[in-house]
Formats: sequence, C-alpha cells, structure tokens
Amino acid sequence: MNAFLRKFMMYYDIKRMHLDGRSISQISKALDCNRRTVKKYLDMEDEEFESFLKSQSTRGKLLLPYETFVHERLELYRDTSAAQMHDWLKEHHAEFPQVNQKTIFNFVKWVRHQHHLPFERPLRDYSAVEDAAYGMQGQIDFGEYNMRSGDGKRVKIYFFTLVLSRSRFKYVCFSCKPFTSSTAITAHESAFKYIKGIPDTLVYDQDKVFISNENHGELILTAQFKAYVRDRKFKVHMCRKADPESKGKIENVVKYIKQNFLYNRAFHDLETLNEDGLKWLERTANRLDHALTKKSPLNEWQIEQDFLRPFEPIADTGPAPVLYSVRKDNMISWKSNLYSLPLGTYTGRGSQIAVSFENGYLVICGPGQRELCRHAVAEGIGLKIINTDHKRDKSAALAEMTAEVCKLISDGDNLRRFISAIRADKPRYLRDQLILLREVITSNDHQLIEKGLLFCLQQGVNSANDFKALISKFKQQAIPVAVTPTGLNPLNGSYPPQALLQPQVSRIDDYQQILNQLN
Repeated sequence: MNAFLRKFMMYYDIKRMHLDGRSISQISKALDCNRRTVKKYLDMEDEEFESFLKSQSTRGKLLLPYETFVHERLELYRDTSAAQMHDWLKEHHAEFPQVNQKTIFNFVKWVRHQHHLPFERPLRDYSAVEDAAYGMQGQIDFGEYNMRSGDGKRVKIYFFTLVLSRSRFKYVCFSCKPFTSSTAITAHESAFKYIKGIPDTLVYDQDKVFISNENHGELILTAQFKAYVRDRKFKVHMCRKADPESKGKIENVVKYIKQNFLYNRAFHDLETLNEDGLKWLERTANRLDHALTKKSPLNEWQIEQDFLRPFEPIADTGPAPVLYSVRKDNMISWKSNLYSLPLGTYTGRGSQIAVSFENGYLVICGPGQRELCRHAVAEGIGLKIINTDHKRDKSAALAEMTAEVCKLISDGDNLRRFISAIRADKPRYLRDQLILLREVITSNDHQLIEKGLLFCLQQGVNSANDFKALISKFKQQAIPVAVTPTGLNPLNGSYPPQALLQPQVSRIDDYQQILNQLN
C-alpha cells in the first residue's frame, strides 16, 4: 500500500469513527496515529483533503539538486547503500544540508525508481555435484543457540556437528563454553567413535579454532590441531572465507539441529542435553529418510562403515587443562574471581595459561605444563586473590646471575657494560639474555669474545642474539681459505695450452698508411 492510499483510508476511518461517537484519543489509539493528525483530518472537508493529497504528491524534494550526483554514482556502483551515498554527498558537497537518514534512504530509492536502476544482487551460478564416494568425505561445523532453563533464564549453548557426505549420517555434541582447539579435538574423537571410523577428508570453515593465521592463501593450522591431523592422518579441506554454500550439507545439519531438536527445548544440564541429542539422532536425524536421497542415513551408514578408516581411541592422558587468557595486570578471571599471576606472565595480546582444579586448589601452568603458581579457591564472587610473592622484586637473583656470567672472563668490564646496555634495552628478558651470553662465552675463545664485546659497545648493539651471530661471523673469518693453484706454474715439465697462445700483433706500417690518407 502506497502512502497516498494509506492517508486516504485513514481519513475516512477517522471520519467514520468520529460519527460513531469516539473521542480523538480513542481514534488515535485505535489507528495508532498522532492525536494532532486526527484533529487535523477532522477539521478538513472532503475538498480540502483532496487538495492536501495533491499537494503532498507534487511537493518538491529537498535533495533534488543532488539527483544528478546520485544518479551517476548509482550507474557506476549499482549496489551502493543509502548510508554510503549519504557519506559521499557530505564528502563532495560542503553545503549539503543536515537531513535524517530516512530522507536519504527515500531519496536514493526514488532516484533508483526514476532512472530504472534497481539494486541487483550478484547471481552465483550453481552446478550439481556428484555424491562423494563412500568413506571419502565428512563435513564439520559449529553452531550456537540460546535455550531457556527451568527458571526462565537464557543459556547459550555451543555445539559441534559432523555429517558424512555420502550417507548423511550425523553426529552432534553440546558444550556450555565456546570450542577451543583442545575441546574440538575431543569432539572429533567422540564423533569418530560414534560413526566407527574416520573419513579420508574433512571439510571445515576457516575457523580460529583450527587456523592460527592466513598468509596469501596459505592457511596455517594451530599447533595442537596440526599435530592431531598428523596423528590421525586425514586430509583437511578449508572452504573459502565467508562461503558457507561450499559445504551446504553441514550447514543444513546445523539448521536442522536448531529447528528440529533445540527449538522450544528446556535446558536442565549439559549431560542431559547430550544424552537427549544422541537419542534424537537415533530416532529421527539418522533414521528418517533424507529429503534428497530418499534413503535412511542409518542404512547408508551401515554400507559406508566398510569404507571408513578404522578408528582406534587415543590413550587417555587425563582431562586436558582449560586455557584462560591472561589480563594485562597479570591476573586471570576464574568463576567470577580474579587470581594473581607472577609478573611477566602477560607477554602481549593472546597470552594464555592452562588452569586445572586439584583438591580445592587452582593450579596454573605455563608453557610446557610448567607450574607457575597455585591458589586456594576462594568462596564468593567479585574477589581478588593476590599472592604477595608475585609482586616481589627478583632483581637480587638477577644480580647474582649477572655476577656469575661476568666471572667467566678475566677482565669483565666490557661484559658488565654490555649487560647494563641489555638491561636498559630489554629489562623483561634479561634472564634469557644472560643464559644465552653464558652459553656463547663458555663455547668460544676469549679473544673472540673480547673482540665481539668491543664491537657491540662501539656500535650500540644491545642483544645477546646479535652478539652470538657476530661471534659466529668472526670465527668464519678466522678460518684460512685454501688457495687453489691456477695451473700456470710449469714446474711439472709442461705448459698448459693457454700459456702457449700467441696474441695477434699489429704492424706500425698499417697505422702510418691510415694517417697519410687522412692528411
């Protein structure tokens, strides 16, 4: 319904309801319009209202002077949004008036209609794809859904799902936390156990759970997932970014889980939800005939089992530690409380530590599962649990370590100056720098060390890594280079063929003849 017809019908509804004895307020509520509009229409006669409608349809547009600009831009860039056009108008026209965004939207829409420039979505050509061979491919994806608990509170649920491309046999498991590389690997193991085998290839989205970086099309898997793929020996196929249609089977399964299983289901606890999910797979998702293949996924899976690679569970090494992000103030948040960490644990954005719960204590481990500290779990929420030792000055230990390194050479003045420069430039990494210095000094000649120290002090080099590279360069220069004889010394009784060559000699008469001709 256009605006002209809507106003026309509202006018006669207002007149009719007024004749029925309704007040202006009652009419306003019934028609969901402003009281002043109702009063204005009641004061009009039919001829006045017709004139009003004509003036509305022929009134000028405030942005009409910019029609040419908008038209030209829409011809070049048909998919330009009204918000983008608004910014362009303000950028290229300093006098552009301040108007509502809805005004811009309506004006751009009007220009499109006037000049026949509708917004055309890019069409993508599709072609049918043959079904993958049995055991050849599986597709994996994640999903999330908001459920309601028994007391009406909202609970966000995350799920992992797998589907075999040929048989359409499905698996799903749920979690209360977003999946990480570790928990995703555990979900893989559960899925392989459920389908009793491993497909040759698994298809994924470019998810940060599996990919740590992308370098000009080269996808770099996370270290944990890369090791898992190497151990399980399946191929990984990553879809192009923001292209869910390239793995439509699993996308349909995600939608199927949300609409058929999770919709209007109450959340009690995670264990019950996973049990109900497996029962749903058995009675519905894997038993009913697939809408496209017209075959039962369960019957097709029984055929596909023989083509899957055998699955043997990995030895259980205990529950994997949960990774937590380290805050800038060297603390972690665990169950609504903050726990302190040793100074230097935070090494930049993305710093993580492993946290596990043991006998009432929170055990915090760093790289290589090296224990950093442990805290007694606090009762309550919103608390800060700080170990005062974490703020203790460790400079005494570093000073002792510095003295030990300086004793490795007889005259340690240059070495002390070099270490002082490192301390000023890299105070947080002084311990690592001292360890590397000790390694270089103990494995090289002291003359080379003194030469390298002098060079670093003169050139302002403040890095043990650069010092190590410099010593390696000095060692290479000290090795004498073997001289290969050229073979021109005829002490063996014979001359080489090149030594017997006679150069051509010009005659002086030829030059004299040329000069006479020039004169």
